[in-house]
Amino acid sequence: MSSPRDEASLIQVAKLYYRENRSQAQIAGLLGTSRSNVSRMLTAAQERGIVEIRIHERVRRDLALERALVDRFGLTAAVVASHVHEVGVRSVDLVGELAWTWLREQLTDGMTIAMSWGEGLQAVVAAVTPTVMSSTEVVQLVGGVSGRASFVTSQELVREFATRLGATYRYFHAPAGFATLDARRAMTAEPAIAEALTTARAADLALVGIGSVVAGSSAAILGAVHASARERQEFWASGPVGNVAGRYFDAAGAPVRGPVDDRVLGLTLAEIAAIPTVVGIAAGADKADPVHGALAGRLVDVLVCDAQAAGAVLDRG
Repeated sequence: MSSPRDEASLIQVAKLYYRENRSQAQIAGLLGTSRSNVSRMLTAAQERGIVEIRIHERVRRDLALERALVDRFGLTAAVVASHVHEVGVRSVDLVGELAWTWLREQLTDGMTIAMSWGEGLQAVVAAVTPTVMSSTEVVQLVGGVSGRASFVTSQELVREFATRLGATYRYFHAPAGFATLDARRAMTAEPAIAEALTTARAADLALVGIGSVVAGSSAAILGAVHASARERQEFWASGPVGNVAGRYFDAAGAPVRGPVDDRVLGLTLAEIAAIPTVVGIAAGADKADPVHGALAGRLVDVLVCDAQAAGAVLDRG
């Protein structure tokens, strides 16, 4: 490319970033330069009046809560939506918008992104602005939940997220929970599913909802595994406080082992935690116990949540 400070180059970079929603890393790859140089060029475009920025702030971040979460739990990053004062505006939707704003600067073409499901991830996908990441693949890391018509399954989320990113996708038609261990093992042995799970294990980044134990899709998992009365008693005796991708954990973030865990089709908590960057999504003070457990067990590297969830988690000590 020509001199990095000539006006034509600055206009080109500005159009790619502001109009086509390319990330700085993507632009650097397209133009054969560094990400830091792209950042400097965007700054120069503002200084020369090529770009004028007007801020209509819909989602404000609570920087104090973000710092407190990072300091307390050793997170790579925390992104916290401030308290909502608008009637009819859901915190989870604002969390989804913030999550996409953060992700947009982290994603580079060629990555593999693994996803679970849940209301938080639905909000993230809904916030995605169309972009082009044709060498990126979005994969499913846990089977689907379709016990209620209001649920958006992992397959649907993977497809929609990939479509909005301009990426490819891979998913498998299988439920998250099975009635028996043998049934889950047989399904896991299917070549297409085994290959998809192998791809998910090698993902660069995972997007996961942090769920409670008895609400929403979490309740559907417990129903899908057809646990007996004795098995349910053992499950509750283990002290589950939340789940990530259908895998339940206790207050310390340790896996809740047993028949329920054995019958879930998807990556284990250890396999999810081994992915280089795991981004957890949650909203609401009622998520305090599951979020605190996930952070205590270092199950996620980045937390995106609202001020209600963040404050409640920090109050846990």
